[in-house]
Amino acid sequence: MPGETGDGEFQNGRRSRNVETLRDEGEYFVHVKQFQKAIESFTKALEMSTGDKNCLVTRSKCWLQLGNAENALTDAEEALREDKDFIRGLYQKAEALYQLGDFETALVFFHRGHKLRPELQELRMGIQKSEEAINNSIGVPESVKLQASGDLSYFFKHEESKAKQSKGTYQKPGAKKETKKERERPKSGGDSKTIKQLLGELYGDKEYLEKLMKDKSLTGEKSPMERDIKHKVYDGLEYLNSRADFWRQQKPMYARKRDKEKSRRSAKQQSRDPRSYILRSLDEIEEDQSEGKYEQSLKKAQKVLKQVEGMSSDELQNRAEIMATLYSSIGNAYLEMNNFNRSMEYHERDLELSREHDLEDAKSRALDNLGRVYARKGSFQKAIDVWCEKIPMSKSPLESAWLFHEIGRCHLELNQYVDARDNGRKALEAAKEAEDDTWKLHASVLVAQSEVKNGELQAAASSFEESLQIAKDLEDNVAEQAIKKALDEVNGKIVRGEGDDEDEDTDKKIEQRPGTAGSAKIESRPGSTEEQKTEETKEKEQEVAE
Repeated sequence: MPGETGDGEFQNGRRSRNVETLRDEGEYFVHVKQFQKAIESFTKALEMSTGDKNCLVTRSKCWLQLGNAENALTDAEEALREDKDFIRGLYQKAEALYQLGDFETALVFFHRGHKLRPELQELRMGIQKSEEAINNSIGVPESVKLQASGDLSYFFKHEESKAKQSKGTYQKPGAKKETKKERERPKSGGDSKTIKQLLGELYGDKEYLEKLMKDKSLTGEKSPMERDIKHKVYDGLEYLNSRADFWRQQKPMYARKRDKEKSRRSAKQQSRDPRSYILRSLDEIEEDQSEGKYEQSLKKAQKVLKQVEGMSSDELQNRAEIMATLYSSIGNAYLEMNNFNRSMEYHERDLELSREHDLEDAKSRALDNLGRVYARKGSFQKAIDVWCEKIPMSKSPLESAWLFHEIGRCHLELNQYVDARDNGRKALEAAKEAEDDTWKLHASVLVAQSEVKNGELQAAASSFEESLQIAKDLEDNVAEQAIKKALDEVNGKIVRGEGDDEDEDTDKKIEQRPGTAGSAKIESRPGSTEEQKTEETKEKEQEVAE
């Protein structure tokens, strides 16, 4: 019987599962490239489990995708706070430093990670690209040719001084004072338009320095101050020229962003080609949704859809495909705004149009989204039917893994434990083929939960042991503790000889809970974008572990 201690363990177990759920949700958003929403999920998980290094590293990756290398570096350093040899943290810190332009320090951390895990290709590639970036900015040693030119008077004076000290007033024969050569004015490599694009805001500084050079009252040769000002101006121009040369070869992330914004502005000033406007709008809609701006994306999609509907197939190439994409975007926006009926309407339009025009990718996308809507509504059997139709369209083992996992979760919600177990095993096989440890963990836990509910305690213990080992390999401490607790409870039941009868009682408790089958939502995962599971589902998972 649960007492005070049992209640505490229950709360701890619930918190652990909440963290795992939020982390799974974040991983899904990463999978579909909705990085802003992924950051929100990982942030909530970190509020419940401070210092979770796996959450920190993955959130760091998301920050990089959004161009925020500073936050990415902060998360990576936090992940390394307790474990300086955490390989994912080392790699992520190196990547953040690279994006910040600190190539030398990035190279240090790539080397540090490579020393610990020399078999990882990512670290070898990191070393290579850091070295190339350094060479692009300062040049390779072979390209530098030393010449005895310039002001060498200091060295001759030094030699003369040494000669006087050693041989009195005797001077070294042939030691003549070199005539000091005038420093050449720095020259820009390329036309002014190209230099302006490369330097961006710094181009104003370059123009100012060049104007300053023309003012002979400041940069003449009449006084030491004028000569000093002239050399300072030369130093500045040489620095800006070297920056332009570097960015011409190795553009950092913010330069790419600047180019992207520039291309958008110039596109508005270019031709009135409706196709280019529509394609550009589709990119903006996708970007808005990845940043969680669903109302804004909805308005844009509705506006573009109205224009596309007024055009013929001759006027707009791939009109059906573009309309299907817009239907999908509108449906996703309504789904995230919790308007399930409108979301269903547009995803069904997407499916109908893709079937009519034989658009296989669009059809697969529409089935995926319809399944998500049904699952969010609690219509688990409909979600299963839709996702089963999608299975033959799966293009990778990883996609099959999360698809079978989702179908298994729906069967578990419907108390169909054998089907849940079988789909969990299929998900596990697909995850092994994809060599994805995260999805091996999700699938093995689903199998274990289904086996517990089906009274197969020995099999459940084996499945939990497999899950435990995967969690250890992933260094996922939260999942490891939750699995250990569930495994201990299953082993306890085996020792006490408990089995099918007790699990049937548990099933009855679930069936008697009002609204369980109709209103409980599916657990968050790839394919599900809900913010949080209902309390009914959380309590059911606690009973699964018991």
